[in-house]
Amino acid sequence: MSKPFSTMPFSTLHPLRDVRRVYCAGPLFNEPERQEISQIADHLRASGFEPFVPHADGLEFARVQPFLADEGYDPAAAGRLLHEAIFALDVYQVVIGCGSLVLDMNGRVPDEGAVSEAAMAWMLGKPLVIFKADARSKVAGRDNPLVVGLTGFHTVSEIEAIGPALAARVAELAPDPDWAANCPAHLRETLASGERLWRRLLAMGAARPDDLVAAAVMEEFGAPARA
Repeated sequence: MSKPFSTMPFSTLHPLRDVRRVYCAGPLFNEPERQEISQIADHLRASGFEPFVPHADGLEFARVQPFLADEGYDPAAAGRLLHEAIFALDVYQVVIGCGSLVLDMNGRVPDEGAVSEAAMAWMLGKPLVIFKADARSKVAGRDNPLVVGLTGFHTVSEIEAIGPALAARVAELAPDPDWAANCPAHLRETLASGERLWRRLLAMGAARPDDLVAAAVMEEFGAPARA
């Protein structure tokens, strides 16, 4: 696995350095949704990409929260802490860690977090693909223009076509890996926190025990008040 670490304090961003690393954005609230994201990742690997799968490679709220509860933290405080950690890690991966993004748009409405992540990637010039095999839409057979507009109103309806579609988009855009952008001050600490947590997760190896993940979250983001 590549380790695209940046030099802090992130005053300058190089968001296009590794377009082969792909952030997989989409709903992750139940097992079928998680399976679909994992299937998307499998097809991306088959096309030569290296996907980042949030629930597998990052933090999964439901698995880490019980260890915080065991430490005596109330649900509200533990939830806030995990949300801060997830936000920092995912923003870091979207902005710095991954050079491309695939948005799984399936569902009655697009997942809010995934749409936010796709918008971040679009603003930074990253290659994007939207996958939608769901017939449901917002208005008269059309999807929200502020979502599908991110890919020029093109979507992919076959999961097997995601990898080739992203490869074509990368070739079309030909992103310059040396392109740099100034980093807004309010974003710098989020990226720094996300990178620190990512380093710690990588150091745990493939097993990545949930209790150690919980300990890293508490140490990096500050232990919440006990109940």
